[in-house]
Amino acid sequence: MIQRIQSIYLLLAAIVSCGLIFVFNLWTNNTGELIYATDNIISLALFLGSALLSLVSIFMYSNRKLQFVLGRLNIILNFFLLGFFVYQSLNLSGETNVSEKGIGMVLPIISIVLLVLANKAIKKDEDLVKSVDRLR
Repeated sequence: MIQRIQSIYLLLAAIVSCGLIFVFNLWTNNTGELIYATDNIISLALFLGSALLSLVSIFMYSNRKLQFVLGRLNIILNFFLLGFFVYQSLNLSGETNVSEKGIGMVLPIISIVLLVLANKAIKKDEDLVKSVDRLR
């Protein structure tokens, strides 16, 4: 049942994690150069891993418990990515490396919100199936 609302949330989370990293910059360094997620291998790997987890969990609709667990792992991965961005922006070794933050640093927060909404919908479906099974 791919046409469920959690599939839309997961698809939007995959688009945020994979598509928008090429559009929005993460920060601007001291020389005025825009830094994108593709310039840093760690942030690129974490963003693409998050997008891959979202896409895989879309097609796990027959196993809702595994879909729910993959959603939680994806939320943890995005929190790790957010912590990496906070570390990069607060890294003060002599002169600050990050002079201006970009909108790309907010992308993990948007992805986390979409994943929480997807997990909420998955839980609602699971509860509905359990209640129907009780009636049989």
